[in-house]
Amino acid sequence: MDFLKQKAEHEALDVPYLSKYILNMMTLLCAPVRDEAVQKLENVTDPVQLLRGIFQVLGLMKMDMVNYTIQSLQPHLQEHSIQYERAKFQELLDEQPSLLNHTTKWLTKAAADLTMPPPTCPDTPDSSSVAGPSPNEAANNPEPLSPSMVLSQGFLNLLLWDPENEEFPETLLMDRTRLQELESQLHQLTILASVLLVASSFSGSVLFGSPQFVDKLKRVTKSLMEDFNSRPEEAMLTVSEQVSQEIHQSLKNMGLAALSSDNTASLIGQLQNIAKKENCVRSVIDQRIHLFLKCCLVLGVQRSLLDLPGGLTLIEAELAELGQRFVNLTYHNQQVFGPYYTEILKTLTSPAQALETKVESL
Repeated sequence: MDFLKQKAEHEALDVPYLSKYILNMMTLLCAPVRDEAVQKLENVTDPVQLLRGIFQVLGLMKMDMVNYTIQSLQPHLQEHSIQYERAKFQELLDEQPSLLNHTTKWLTKAAADLTMPPPTCPDTPDSSSVAGPSPNEAANNPEPLSPSMVLSQGFLNLLLWDPENEEFPETLLMDRTRLQELESQLHQLTILASVLLVASSFSGSVLFGSPQFVDKLKRVTKSLMEDFNSRPEEAMLTVSEQVSQEIHQSLKNMGLAALSSDNTASLIGQLQNIAKKENCVRSVIDQRIHLFLKCCLVLGVQRSLLDLPGGLTLIEAELAELGQRFVNLTYHNQQVFGPYYTEILKTLTSPAQALETKVESL
């Protein structure tokens, strides 16, 4: 560097030669994705623009190297993070022996939930497909609880957590904000899938066989649902009117018969009813999304996507994102707190099941 500085001070620095040398080195060292950017610099003749471009690409190459280093170290960093979090929690537990009380209550409730049949929606013909066994069947043929079943149910219950309930599991306090974000995303997908299901029942497979139409309807619905939490009735009124217009216009553009006035009124009415928590379509969709997430915890996201429950195929991409985020969060939590869960679950499941399944291996 001193030599180059001296040559520059004496106006003897050969900038084109030096630039070519630097570009050759960059070609050898850069990632393949930067080859095109380096090649473009070879055609730049203005020294100022050339040096500016070189520094810009060098900055990108530096970030590439940082990302590669982090990626290569990720397994080691993750393992260190697991050990560190567990050690810190153990220190707190040594100081406060009652620190796992809320976690124990959380898992106890999850075990109790598994022994009770889920609620059904009598007004929906196919709700039985997701509702599970009848009360008599559940009582006469109780399945033995396993630690993995209880823990999966516990994680699912976190997505329905009452904000006023302050007995949040101690082992998940650090993840509470992310769980709330997942809960909000799940709620939005429930409304979106309900809207698409109702709309498809009126417009048939012709419109919903078009990916462009479905994507447009998704965008319209998502944009109009921003105020759903604060004003659900008003939001669904706007959604119902806009969805009806989109269907009417698309049918017209395709030269198909428009919806009758009775069907249009029925469509708008059913869409508006989605604002009610007890709405059967909304309840069934909510149950099916929870069923999908439960499958993700057991089978993984990709395998769960192969057999989506009815009514969810139109939001497959959104479900994949939600499922992956949920699985990643729960997996890391199990890696950190698995030993504590195992000890708690020994008292909630049969000894044979407790020995058969270790929480750490979930």
